[in-house]
Amino acid sequence: MKKQWLFLALICLVLELEAQSFYDLNIIQKIEIYFAESNWDYKLDTAKAGAESYIMAQKVIINGIAFDSVGVKYKGNSTYRATQIKNPFHIELDTYKDQDYQGYTDIKLSNSAKDPSFLREVLSYNILRKYMPASLCNYANVYVNGIHLGLYPNAESVTKKFVSKHFNSSKNAFFKCNPIAGAGPGTLAKPNLVYLGKDSSVYYPAYEMKSDNGWNELISLCDILNNRPQEIEKILNIDRTLWMLAFDNLFVNLDSYIGGFAQNYYLYKDNSGRFNPIVWDLNESFGTFSQTGTLNLTNTISKQQLSHLLHLNDAAWPLIQKLLSVPQYKRMYVAHIKTMMEENFLNGSYYEKAQAIQKIINNDVLADLNKFFPYNQYQSNITSDVSSGMSNAPGIKSLMDGRATFLLSQADFKATAPTISNIKLSTSSPEVNSKLFITSTVTNSTEVILAYRFSRDKPFSKIKLLDDGLHGDGISGDKVFGIDLIMGGVFMEYYFYSENENAGIFSPLRAEHEFYTLYAKLTNIVKGDLVINEFMADNGTTKADANGQFDDWIELYNNTNNTLSLSNLYMSDSYSSPLKWKFPDSIVIAPKGYLVVWTDEDLTQPGIHAGFKLSASGEKILLSYANGYVVDSITFGPQLKDISFCRCPNGTGNFKSFKPSFGTENCVTTVGNKELNKVEYAIYPNPGYGIFYIKNENSGIKNIRVFNALGSEVLNRNTSMDDLIQIDLNGHIPGVYYILANGVTAQKILLK
Repeated sequence: MKKQWLFLALICLVLELEAQSFYDLNIIQKIEIYFAESNWDYKLDTAKAGAESYIMAQKVIINGIAFDSVGVKYKGNSTYRATQIKNPFHIELDTYKDQDYQGYTDIKLSNSAKDPSFLREVLSYNILRKYMPASLCNYANVYVNGIHLGLYPNAESVTKKFVSKHFNSSKNAFFKCNPIAGAGPGTLAKPNLVYLGKDSSVYYPAYEMKSDNGWNELISLCDILNNRPQEIEKILNIDRTLWMLAFDNLFVNLDSYIGGFAQNYYLYKDNSGRFNPIVWDLNESFGTFSQTGTLNLTNTISKQQLSHLLHLNDAAWPLIQKLLSVPQYKRMYVAHIKTMMEENFLNGSYYEKAQAIQKIINNDVLADLNKFFPYNQYQSNITSDVSSGMSNAPGIKSLMDGRATFLLSQADFKATAPTISNIKLSTSSPEVNSKLFITSTVTNSTEVILAYRFSRDKPFSKIKLLDDGLHGDGISGDKVFGIDLIMGGVFMEYYFYSENENAGIFSPLRAEHEFYTLYAKLTNIVKGDLVINEFMADNGTTKADANGQFDDWIELYNNTNNTLSLSNLYMSDSYSSPLKWKFPDSIVIAPKGYLVVWTDEDLTQPGIHAGFKLSASGEKILLSYANGYVVDSITFGPQLKDISFCRCPNGTGNFKSFKPSFGTENCVTTVGNKELNKVEYAIYPNPGYGIFYIKNENSGIKNIRVFNALGSEVLNRNTSMDDLIQIDLNGHIPGVYYILANGVTAQKILLK
């Protein structure tokens, strides 16, 4: 009983912390590291000087939650010094044990060694997330063996969990683009995507592969980018790349792809076959890094006046040279810079955000005895230059106000872009596969493009809008452009782009990261008819999938007497990303039937496998439609290995921990006076050609259910507690089926 109460208390505590979030900017996290050895700093320094292997911490406590046997190492290149007290950390909770905090296993803590303001990393990520997937970031007070080391920026690590959250997959080609030996004077290995030939080994010094394979795919990207750039859209997300280049240039973030070492980004290949850049390591944003690779920016004025076309003609930066040499890509790139300037700098919102962040951390900075700059420089660097310590840090406000003034004086930014207004659709709720007209009033334009898609995992298709009077656009030449297309899905995401010879503009301005959404007319499953009935988030040995893997699973139950189609329904483990995985259109659940979905991110295996995983430490499960209608959801806390969390009574009750029932009625313990756990039976012949016999000599069989490999029920038969049962599967498709007796024991049979 005491263990049960402790477990319930732990659930309540984790749920409370989940509401706060490990990356909530308004909350300073507390991370305590305990080493058994008193010479822990020496051991970390030694590991850093060698292969950077982890040193085991006896315990790490995060906001009161303790984890034992945790991997810890120093990280960083120019911000690490063996002689300093406050070094950056990489904490890996699952180095030695399978454990996580709110689903996070890797914790990256930087030390603000080059940032008097303590703002650069957190503020930069806060702005960047408006325009492309980027890390969450806040602050943590870090302690080692009870000694307070100081306040650290705490940035979400770009891991497989990160790409799964943003790209709905994690098993594709994945690279960290940083020189393996670190960047510095004399560095020759640069992850600049220059094509070096087909031998993968020559790429090893500049790129770190995070996936099981992918070198050939990276080489193909470099080959196409450098030698066949006209094909680049099929292998690279152009818009996201332009956002990255625009951000790095505008924010004078030169310790990046556009700088001297062409580093500090990741590449992940999504399910559409395109690589996506992910910005990383923003501690030197806002101008503290000065090396462009062709010249050094030695003062604030030179950084304010950094050319937005830096490296336009440099073959050593092919992302810039090849992309910005395409006039349309260049106009899109300039449009993205203008959007970021208008939304952050011209209206002063970035400065207000910076001041708000400093209010949150002020007392903690004051209490940080190991900070690299005095408190008065922390206060002043938000507006004034600071030259001391390890860097020359421009005043953030003076740098960016001057930068905006300079860019707006350049011809590319003075050019007048088109205007896009009065967007109209022929219907706000079209039928799937019906014709749809879309129009917009566009002035000062030579071309208007509609980009659209019917699946989040697909690239946007692009089509030109016409002002010819034949596409729902009124009279030819009236500046109203239109197009007709077929509503090819349950929702459509779309945006507009228009340009003239000098400038371009998007609508919405943050496209492709943001877009308009149109939902088709649908008949939703009513809440309560279909429920999340049972799940197991820590499957050790309970039930294996068709490949013999003990993956986590979710069971759905149909409470109605009608067959329910799951077409157009989505399932996710995130309320903020509800459309992570869509059920195949052919999936149905029989009346009072069950459907089991494996949550393992392996969409290639037989059966039903979702594109996300469950966290044993607690998270969410959500069933919803694209229009936001929620069919069912649950937020759960820590789970016990091989114990399921299920509704009791089945289909309608509250959730409780119980022995797993996998595709059968929950919380059933006995039939009459017989204990179901003792039911044992044999099935023969197996394999068979249609007729199978189920024999039990110890106790009778009351109910037999048969499910196909997709989890759909194909037979449900009640008996009179007979010892020998015959079932007939003639007429069913040959393959693997599962037999369940009395709602407890399941065996696999093969129908030939």
